[in-house]
Amino acid sequence: MYKNLTTQLESLSEGVTYHVTILSNAAAILFNSLEDINWAGFYILQDNTLLLGPFQGKPACMKIPVGKGVCGTAVAQNETILVRNVHEFPGHIACDCASNSEIVIPLHSKGEIYGVLDIDSPSIGRFTEDDRNGLEAFVSVLEKFI
Repeated sequence: MYKNLTTQLESLSEGVTYHVTILSNAAAILFNSLEDINWAGFYILQDNTLLLGPFQGKPACMKIPVGKGVCGTAVAQNETILVRNVHEFPGHIACDCASNSEIVIPLHSKGEIYGVLDIDSPSIGRFTEDDRNGLEAFVSVLEKFI
């Protein structure tokens, strides 16, 4: 499934230079293709703070400091964080109380952290290692265009 999503992302992004357009389509692809999720989108790093970027789902937190919550921790550690139960994650920031699990993948541009892809689910344990691998591949395709 993720291979099809990355192919779709590549096709839609070819020749597009505006990052917001690319990230918007990426969020829409994921939100409309993945089962059992309630939010998919991006936070963009600016001055040591993650700012809300293109997303699909309910309104979300607009600013997240680096090192705080799952998204800020993923940036601070520069690694994917898969959280089975967000209520057990120290310092979790609850933007939507319906979210119970989360996966966050750092996004790079020109070798530097550009932001994160954040996906939430209302189900505990929704995300697996297969999701991690597939979403990391999706992000690596996205990084070619931003």
